[in-house]
Amino acid sequence: MAGRMTLTLIHTTDVHKATFDALRDRIAPGKKLRHVVRPQWLSQAQGGVDARLQAEIDGAVGRADGPVICTCTTIGPAAEAAGAIRVDQPMMQAAARTGGPILLAYCLDSTWEPSLSLLDRALQAEGEPQKVHPLKLTQYWPLFEAGEVEAFTAVIAGEIRQAAAALNDLGAVVLAQVSMAGAAPLLGDPGAPVLSSPELALRAGLDAKR
Repeated sequence: MAGRMTLTLIHTTDVHKATFDALRDRIAPGKKLRHVVRPQWLSQAQGGVDARLQAEIDGAVGRADGPVICTCTTIGPAAEAAGAIRVDQPMMQAAARTGGPILLAYCLDSTWEPSLSLLDRALQAEGEPQKVHPLKLTQYWPLFEAGEVEAFTAVIAGEIRQAAAALNDLGAVVLAQVSMAGAAPLLGDPGAPVLSSPELALRAGLDAKR
Protein backbone atom coordinates (compact mmCIF):
# COMPACT_ATOMS: atom_id res chain seq x y z
CA MET A 1 0.00 0.00 0.00
CA ALA A 2 2.82 2.39 0.85
CA GLY A 3 4.08 2.17 -2.72
CA ARG A 4 0.74 3.48 -4.08
CA MET A 5 0.50 6.47 -1.74
CA THR A 6 1.93 9.86 -2.60
CA LEU A 7 4.99 10.86 -0.62
CA THR A 8 4.79 14.54 0.34
CA LEU A 9 7.87 16.63 1.01
CA ILE A 10 7.62 19.94 2.85
CA HIS A 11 10.43 22.38 2.01
CA THR A 12 11.33 25.91 3.01
CA THR A 13 13.38 26.42 -0.14
CA ASP A 14 12.50 25.55 -3.73
CA VAL A 15 15.99 24.24 -4.53
CA HIS A 16 15.39 20.98 -2.63
CA LYS A 17 12.73 19.85 -5.09
CA ALA A 18 15.36 18.96 -7.69
CA THR A 19 17.49 17.16 -5.10
CA PHE A 20 14.70 14.81 -4.09
CA ASP A 21 13.36 14.36 -7.61
CA ALA A 22 16.83 13.22 -8.74
CA LEU A 23 17.07 10.81 -5.80
CA ARG A 24 13.59 9.48 -6.59
CA ASP A 25 14.57 8.89 -10.21
CA ARG A 26 17.58 6.87 -9.04
CA ILE A 27 16.11 4.76 -6.25
CA ALA A 28 12.34 4.68 -6.94
CA PRO A 29 11.57 5.54 -10.57
CA GLY A 30 7.93 6.30 -11.12
CA LYS A 31 7.16 7.08 -7.49
CA LYS A 32 5.01 10.19 -7.21
CA LEU A 33 6.38 12.97 -5.01
CA ARG A 34 4.33 15.97 -3.98
CA HIS A 35 6.34 19.07 -3.06
CA VAL A 36 5.00 21.73 -0.69
CA VAL A 37 7.26 24.80 -0.54
CA ARG A 38 6.82 27.34 2.26
CA PRO A 39 9.88 29.65 2.36
CA GLN A 40 8.18 31.99 4.82
CA TRP A 41 8.11 29.29 7.48
CA LEU A 42 11.89 29.38 7.90
CA SER A 43 11.95 33.11 8.59
CA GLN A 44 8.92 32.82 10.88
CA ALA A 45 10.66 30.08 12.88
CA GLN A 46 13.88 31.97 13.61
CA GLY A 47 12.57 32.97 17.03
CA GLY A 48 10.84 29.63 17.57
CA VAL A 49 7.67 28.04 16.25
CA ASP A 50 4.62 29.82 17.66
CA ALA A 51 1.07 28.46 17.84
CA ARG A 52 0.06 30.00 14.52
CA LEU A 53 2.97 28.49 12.62
CA GLN A 54 2.47 25.14 14.33
CA ALA A 55 -1.15 25.19 13.17
CA GLU A 56 -0.05 25.84 9.58
CA ILE A 57 2.43 22.98 9.75
CA ASP A 58 -0.18 20.71 11.30
CA GLY A 59 -2.54 21.53 8.44
CA ALA A 60 0.03 20.84 5.73
CA VAL A 61 0.93 17.48 7.23
CA GLY A 62 -2.67 16.55 7.96
CA ARG A 63 -3.82 17.18 4.39
CA ALA A 64 -1.19 14.88 2.90
CA ASP A 65 -2.29 11.62 1.31
CA GLY A 66 0.45 9.40 2.68
CA PRO A 67 3.78 9.85 4.48
CA VAL A 68 5.35 13.29 4.83
CA ILE A 69 9.02 14.28 5.04
CA CYS A 70 9.93 17.73 6.36
CA THR A 71 13.22 18.74 4.75
CA CYS A 72 13.79 21.82 6.92
CA THR A 73 15.83 21.14 10.05
CA THR A 74 14.64 24.29 11.82
CA ILE A 75 10.96 23.38 11.73
CA GLY A 76 11.69 19.67 12.05
CA PRO A 77 10.47 19.29 15.65
CA ALA A 78 7.19 21.02 14.82
CA ALA A 79 6.72 18.84 11.74
CA GLU A 80 7.50 15.71 13.76
CA ALA A 81 4.88 16.75 16.32
CA ALA A 82 2.40 16.95 13.42
CA GLY A 83 3.25 13.44 12.28
CA ALA A 84 5.94 14.04 9.64
CA ILE A 85 9.32 12.34 9.25
CA ARG A 86 12.14 14.72 10.06
CA VAL A 87 14.62 14.73 7.21
CA ASP A 88 17.58 14.34 9.56
CA GLN A 89 16.16 11.62 11.80
CA PRO A 90 17.42 8.57 9.83
CA MET A 91 20.81 10.29 9.48
CA MET A 92 21.12 10.94 13.22
CA GLN A 93 20.16 7.35 13.94
CA ALA A 94 22.90 6.18 11.56
CA ALA A 95 25.41 8.51 13.20
CA ALA A 96 24.55 7.20 16.66
CA ARG A 97 25.22 3.64 15.51
CA THR A 98 28.79 4.42 14.43
CA GLY A 99 29.91 4.29 18.06
CA GLY A 100 32.39 7.16 18.03
CA PRO A 101 32.67 10.93 18.44
CA ILE A 102 30.64 12.92 15.91
CA LEU A 103 31.51 16.08 14.00
CA LEU A 104 28.21 17.93 13.53
CA ALA A 105 28.48 20.67 10.89
CA TYR A 106 25.70 23.22 10.47
CA CYS A 107 25.20 26.47 8.55
CA LEU A 108 22.19 28.11 10.19
CA ASP A 109 21.95 29.02 13.87
CA SER A 110 18.33 27.95 14.10
CA THR A 111 19.25 24.38 13.12
CA TRP A 112 21.80 23.83 15.87
CA GLU A 113 19.47 23.16 18.78
CA PRO A 114 17.04 20.85 16.96
CA SER A 115 19.93 18.99 15.32
CA LEU A 116 21.79 18.45 18.58
CA SER A 117 18.61 17.47 20.41
CA LEU A 118 17.75 14.88 17.78
CA LEU A 119 21.30 13.49 17.77
CA ASP A 120 21.31 13.27 21.56
CA ARG A 121 18.01 11.40 21.41
CA ALA A 122 19.46 8.94 18.90
CA LEU A 123 22.58 8.43 21.02
CA GLN A 124 20.47 7.78 24.12
CA ALA A 125 18.38 5.26 22.20
CA GLU A 126 21.56 3.42 21.23
CA GLY A 127 22.85 3.61 24.81
CA GLU A 128 26.11 5.01 23.44
CA PRO A 129 26.70 8.59 24.61
CA GLN A 130 29.44 10.17 22.51
CA LYS A 131 31.25 13.47 22.26
CA VAL A 132 29.64 15.78 19.70
CA HIS A 133 31.97 18.34 18.14
CA PRO A 134 30.01 21.29 16.68
CA LEU A 135 31.28 22.98 13.53
CA LYS A 136 29.52 26.28 13.01
CA LEU A 137 29.62 27.44 9.38
CA THR A 138 26.93 30.11 9.49
CA GLN A 139 29.17 32.68 7.82
CA TYR A 140 28.71 30.81 4.54
CA TRP A 141 24.91 30.60 4.60
CA PRO A 142 24.51 33.84 2.58
CA LEU A 143 26.18 32.05 -0.35
CA PHE A 144 23.41 29.45 -0.36
CA GLU A 145 20.73 32.10 0.00
CA ALA A 146 22.21 33.94 -2.98
CA GLY A 147 22.05 30.82 -5.13
CA GLU A 148 25.84 30.37 -5.18
CA VAL A 149 25.46 26.68 -4.41
CA GLU A 150 28.75 25.51 -5.92
CA ALA A 151 30.72 28.10 -3.96
CA PHE A 152 28.78 27.24 -0.83
CA THR A 153 29.44 23.52 -1.05
CA ALA A 154 33.11 24.02 -1.94
CA VAL A 155 33.88 26.31 0.98
CA ILE A 156 32.03 24.27 3.60
CA ALA A 157 33.71 21.11 2.32
CA GLY A 158 37.08 22.76 2.88
CA GLU A 159 36.15 23.77 6.42
CA ILE A 160 34.82 20.31 7.24
CA ARG A 161 37.94 18.57 5.91
CA GLN A 162 40.11 20.82 8.06
CA ALA A 163 38.01 20.25 11.18
CA ALA A 164 37.89 16.47 10.68
CA ALA A 165 41.66 16.30 10.25
CA ALA A 166 42.12 17.96 13.64
CA LEU A 167 39.99 15.38 15.46
CA ASN A 168 40.90 11.81 16.32
CA ASP A 169 38.85 8.64 16.01
CA LEU A 170 35.69 10.22 14.64
CA GLY A 171 32.72 7.93 14.31
CA ALA A 172 30.95 10.10 11.74
CA VAL A 173 30.84 13.46 10.03
CA VAL A 174 27.25 14.72 9.96
CA LEU A 175 26.03 17.40 7.54
CA ALA A 176 23.10 18.77 9.51
CA GLN A 177 21.10 20.38 6.70
CA VAL A 178 19.83 19.14 3.34
CA SER A 179 21.46 22.18 1.76
CA MET A 180 24.88 20.85 2.81
CA ALA A 181 24.53 17.46 1.11
CA GLY A 182 26.38 18.58 -2.00
CA ALA A 183 29.57 18.93 0.06
CA ALA A 184 29.68 15.19 0.81
CA PRO A 185 31.33 14.07 -2.46
CA LEU A 186 33.89 16.89 -2.13
CA LEU A 187 35.20 15.66 1.22
CA GLY A 188 37.22 12.73 -0.04
CA ASP A 189 38.12 10.51 2.91
CA PRO A 190 37.92 12.51 6.15
CA GLY A 191 38.65 9.40 8.20
CA ALA A 192 35.01 8.69 9.10
CA PRO A 193 31.72 8.05 7.30
CA VAL A 194 30.12 11.22 5.92
CA LEU A 195 26.38 11.29 6.52
CA SER A 196 23.94 13.58 4.74
CA SER A 197 20.20 13.44 5.07
CA PRO A 198 18.40 13.40 1.68
CA GLU A 199 18.80 9.77 0.56
CA LEU A 200 18.40 8.27 4.03
CA ALA A 201 15.25 10.33 4.57
CA LEU A 202 13.76 9.52 1.17
CA ARG A 203 14.28 5.81 1.73
CA ALA A 204 12.58 6.10 5.14
CA GLY A 205 9.68 7.95 3.54
CA LEU A 206 9.33 5.33 0.82
CA ASP A 207 9.20 2.59 3.45
CA ALA A 208 6.75 4.44 5.68
CA LYS A 209 3.05 3.66 5.97
CA ARG A 210 0.39 6.11 7.00
